[in-house]
Amino acid sequence: MKTYLTCLLVAASVFIAKNAGADDIVNRSMLGMFQPLPESAENPKNPFNAAKLELGHKLFFDRRLSLDHTISCHSCHDLKIYGQTGTAFPIGISDQRPGRNSPTVFNAAIQVAQFWDGREPDVEAQAKGPILAGAEMGMPNGDYAVKVLKSIPGYVELFKKAFPKSEDSLTYDNVGNAIGAYERKLLTPSRFDKFLKGDNKALTDAEKKGLMTFISTGCTTCHNGMGVGGHLFQKLGLVKAWPDLKDNGRSEVTGNEADKYHFKVPSLRNVSETAPYLHDGSIEELDQMVKKMAEHQLGRALSDDDAQSIVTFLKSLKGKLPEDLIQRPELPQSGPETPKPVEYIVQ
Repeated sequence: MKTYLTCLLVAASVFIAKNAGADDIVNRSMLGMFQPLPESAENPKNPFNAAKLELGHKLFFDRRLSLDHTISCHSCHDLKIYGQTGTAFPIGISDQRPGRNSPTVFNAAIQVAQFWDGREPDVEAQAKGPILAGAEMGMPNGDYAVKVLKSIPGYVELFKKAFPKSEDSLTYDNVGNAIGAYERKLLTPSRFDKFLKGDNKALTDAEKKGLMTFISTGCTTCHNGMGVGGHLFQKLGLVKAWPDLKDNGRSEVTGNEADKYHFKVPSLRNVSETAPYLHDGSIEELDQMVKKMAEHQLGRALSDDDAQSIVTFLKSLKGKLPEDLIQRPELPQSGPETPKPVEYIVQ
């Protein structure tokens, strides 16, 4: 009953908005489910300092964190194309392809958890996973990764500066802490944030109309908050079963059958730049993704016009890239004891 009443209120507000003047297309009383991006996404358990940011920036781009020195974090999260690969699956070590699409790293730090199945709580923990994953960077264990970094004199000094209170500053946990600190700066405010803060001219009339269509369709049930998504888990195929779904999703983490086919709801920030979509990268076009979501998650058949209107709004979520943070940094030179690249043998 509550859902139906909410839908009636939404529909009434949209009707009023559609019959108002051009400057009143959006009913601002309905925007409380959104919040502007914060200026920072810091973690009290991983206090920020400039040296940690510098270190994390370098580690993110360093291919020596993969066994054969061919893959870095940046390989699967290309910052120049909004933190992903533009392909269904990234290419890992020895040309392997992990089983899921690479989510963008931009604005990831504000989300409820990391990875499609939410198996890690934050970006610090997430950063440590791909380095040891056989289909991604292929390091045998964290100790070996630390051995590589300790053989590089420049990194030894950088870790000391980044973690001055640590007796042993160069640990595998601190690798994650440094990369996490860097990723927490990868925020992309957009015109939508200016609009939320009161600038009515930040969005065009077409984008405002699309926003109201987005709300009236029910998309905000899952896509809300600072990230316009990324804040909860939801079943794919909530109302209508998703065809040929083979990935069990979050249930493989929790062991709970009720979590089968549940995935983290993606943030829609920069969504116009991060195709293909879904955990398996199976949808190429944003308007098709919008229509499929309406059909399978909400039980609604969207017209082409309404789908395109929503897409018009979603394009306003394209944010400004932090140019100083996405450039490839100068990396410390290897030392005489730095391990040479090792061929990864696919098991």
